[in-house]
Amino acid sequence: MADPFLSIQHVRKSFGATTVVEDFNLDVERGEFVSFLGPSGCGKTTVLRMVAGFEEPSAGTIVVGGKDITRLKPNQRNVGMVFQAYALFPNLTVAQNIGFGLKVAGMPRADIDARVAEMLGIIKLPQMADRYPYQLSGGQQQRIALARAIAPKPKLLLLDEPLSALDAKVRVSLREEIRSIQKKLGITTIFVTHDQEEALSISDRIAVMYGGKAEQVGTPFEIYNRPATKFVANFVGTLNVLEGTVTDAAAGTVRVNSEQVSLKGKLNGSKSGDTLSLALRPEAISLGRQPGRDSSLSGEISEVHFLGSVIRVRVGIGGNMVSLDTFNSPATPPPAVGEKAEISFSSDDMLVLH
Repeated sequence: MADPFLSIQHVRKSFGATTVVEDFNLDVERGEFVSFLGPSGCGKTTVLRMVAGFEEPSAGTIVVGGKDITRLKPNQRNVGMVFQAYALFPNLTVAQNIGFGLKVAGMPRADIDARVAEMLGIIKLPQMADRYPYQLSGGQQQRIALARAIAPKPKLLLLDEPLSALDAKVRVSLREEIRSIQKKLGITTIFVTHDQEEALSISDRIAVMYGGKAEQVGTPFEIYNRPATKFVANFVGTLNVLEGTVTDAAAGTVRVNSEQVSLKGKLNGSKSGDTLSLALRPEAISLGRQPGRDSSLSGEISEVHFLGSVIRVRVGIGGNMVSLDTFNSPATPPPAVGEKAEISFSSDDMLVLH
């Protein structure tokens, strides 16, 4: 990345003897939508708060648009932030809430009114200007909070789990709306979430965090299909993990439950007899031999769950349990528990977890 718009370099944050963020590094392009994804306590919100200016880094630098903002106060950064709690002023109308930052900045009343009307149009709530927060649904309140954050035209938009207080259906529609608005305005955005589906569906790139560090930064496609660590592989998506024993590291062969599986490429750093954790996504596995699947393992059907259009099957392979989904076909009954079964997959799809 030649000239990042946001650059977070070697940032660390400690509270007393406890380090919550350790050597965090990330460059973000102008107009990019990047999600921080990870479990509670991984440091993602702390990084966001350091970018916003609510926490001061113990070490490192934060640069926005070529300007070092590491030690600036929040009101000197031109950064908009939306919190998990809507944080609207209950005694102000929707229009007054949206225009609050503009009023504080001394913008003329006519300009404030025009900008508020523009924001209400963008969030598709033009009829709500004179209502108070208590008269709005949770989804509407979060839209107002978003409009208030972007009304002053910030350089950077920070979203701290803004959808977690909403029900599932509203979350999906609002996250799509946030992404649409972000693209329309071209505003550089950092989005904090612990919800992998949320991050995968709307991000240009994802920083998967664990233990105060970025375990992997990449596109949703890269994060899901080529996880760099065991944590990323297990945290993002559903994963089948098989234990195997290396039989020939140079040839890339591994024994799983007495059957040989050939992996593409050499198993560098491994030697014969080593135990490896091998991972397969459920969608990479077929029941029975299928064209294009060059590897197979034998087992026994242990569970069958009919889910309508999809049938979820669990196959026991020695001490391993493998989950896969097959499409429901009215002409083909699902397999029965206890049946012998063969699963097939492409060796390209099998990951070696480190």
